[in-house]
Amino acid sequence: MSTPSAKLFVIAGDAFACIKITGRANFTYGPAFKCLLTCLNKKGCKRIIIDLSECILMDSTFLGVLAGFGLAVNPTKTADKCDIELLNPSTRIHELLENLGVLSLFKITTGTLQLPDGLKATSPETGNPTQEELTRTCLEAHKILMNANPENVARFKEVTEYLAEDLKNLEKH
Repeated sequence: MSTPSAKLFVIAGDAFACIKITGRANFTYGPAFKCLLTCLNKKGCKRIIIDLSECILMDSTFLGVLAGFGLAVNPTKTADKCDIELLNPSTRIHELLENLGVLSLFKITTGTLQLPDGLKATSPETGNPTQEELTRTCLEAHKILMNANPENVARFKEVTEYLAEDLKNLEKH
């Protein structure tokens, strides 16, 4: 039985957004997820909740994109920056974040999501990223994880070397 691929749903207000992720969040959604987070941040969202209640698993690329956003918007965890809350992460996702050394970037909560009235969920365009965009996002995500925690260097050194070489070849064509 195959694991369902991820689906993203977004509910956004002026300074608040909720992203619900269902299924398996993997590298194919990395570019769209990164773009969505960047757009919400530019829009001025000070609180972003990522509802993981129905997210089965995240691969290292998706985790790296998430960690990169956490580091970019709030590297010092100050109050005036964007607050990123992970709602109901599975035990597996919680362990992955902890083992990769990036759990502290996020506020972890459990319970039922309480949304402000009048907001409707939409599904953002994921587009069809090129192989070059996918490879670049994968490489960036793994470098972020390596920079976030020295223990990740051994985990992802070979992957990043392969991705860097692959990206170089893709850029030639």
